[in-house]
Amino acid sequence: MPALTGQTALVTGASRGIGAATAEALARAGAHVILTARTAKDLEAVEERIHEAGGTATIAPLDLTDGDSIARLGTAISSRWEKLDALVLNAAMLGTLAPVPAIDPKEFARLLTLNVGAQAALIAAFDPMLRAAAPGKLIAVTSSVGATPRAFWGAYGASKAALETLVLAYAEEQRNLGKVSVAILDPGATRTKMRGQAFPGEDPQSVKPPEVVGERITALLTHGFETAHRERVEA
Repeated sequence: MPALTGQTALVTGASRGIGAATAEALARAGAHVILTARTAKDLEAVEERIHEAGGTATIAPLDLTDGDSIARLGTAISSRWEKLDALVLNAAMLGTLAPVPAIDPKEFARLLTLNVGAQAALIAAFDPMLRAAAPGKLIAVTSSVGATPRAFWGAYGASKAALETLVLAYAEEQRNLGKVSVAILDPGATRTKMRGQAFPGEDPQSVKPPEVVGERITALLTHGFETAHRERVEA
């Protein structure tokens, strides 16, 4: 039987790119995958591919910047499943690449709401279900600019640095409990819409497809990892 048969995983930002690739890889490994993103039509396309490949999935279209929607999602999922084996925090926005003095305050606030605030709300909503899986597994997708500042990437980099601090603090809180394993994964250069926005002149074929990252996330969730695990996916 597939390695993740009987397990349930929630993937955010699952309508395309790394999120969609991860959801499809997890479904192939036997997990029932809950897909979240803003666009229902795109989620339905991913769900259809999963079903055609023999897997199972449930879609939950929602805007993660609406804090109440995350709480409602948590209530809905916990009423149907007793535990959540895996939570993949993938959803994020890039924002405008600009010098720090030129960062737009309103856009920066929206970026922090999604890239940091929503992630905290997701952890709060699903912590009980992750602990019920004993151990549940959480993987947060980050970026190299969260650890190594880069010119013009101040806003996005700051949000990823904050995400890493948030997630690693949660990892330390869970370390002695042994109920949730936490990892941070830097996908590296990957062929995604966000990458195309950041590097419009780059040949998309020169970087790896999102399926490579999805398979790596699935391998981590299949074989397990020590809490506070961190890695970068190379080509």
